[in-house]
Amino acid sequence: MTIKQYAVIGLGRFGTSVARRLHEAGQEILGIDINEERVEDAEPYVTHAVVADTTEEKALKSIGIGNFDCVIVAIGNDMQSSILTVSLLKELGIKKVIAKALGKRHGQVLDKVGADWIIYPERDMGERVANQLLSPNMLNYIELSKEYSIEEIMIPSKMAGQNLRDLDLRAKYNVSVIAIVREGEIIISPSPEQIIEKEDLLVMIGHRKDLSLFSNIQ
Repeated sequence: MTIKQYAVIGLGRFGTSVARRLHEAGQEILGIDINEERVEDAEPYVTHAVVADTTEEKALKSIGIGNFDCVIVAIGNDMQSSILTVSLLKELGIKKVIAKALGKRHGQVLDKVGADWIIYPERDMGERVANQLLSPNMLNYIELSKEYSIEEIMIPSKMAGQNLRDLDLRAKYNVSVIAIVREGEIIISPSPEQIIEKEDLLVMIGHRKDLSLFSNIQ
């Protein structure tokens, strides 16, 4: 695995959770916040942690922000600081800036100042909960676009014991199996002769409507 350098600006619950997961994956993480107490609390979950005001160009330069592959701006309720930070990061040449938005208007401004990826944590979590309520066999998903996604779906019991060729999911349901999760092991790009076993999880790609229909098969 390639080790990359990430900076997380804003060490509240969202920023710290992002930093912790990246750190657990062996990546190098710089945690930044204007609040000294939050920086101290986040120290176990990052490689380095500093107190800095990221709305100041001089402060960003002094911590060597230009050396990072990706910067996540997870500033809490201060929209002005969030927007100014993203703007400065792009001016300083950061190739990938991910920013947390508090709402639609905030997201629109972040987009205008150059954020490469805008995240709406509350909206996204709400959609995830709703999707799982509507499709109980769907355990997880990655949104590729507004129309397409990758989803992890429990195999319908009536399909157990058959191979992928006979199931012909592409023709019947317009979805494709890209992997199978079986007892913690992952079978990548399974062959058409692969037998589907009871309690297998299918990692599937397709249109969200087609995946939703498939996930509701009993």
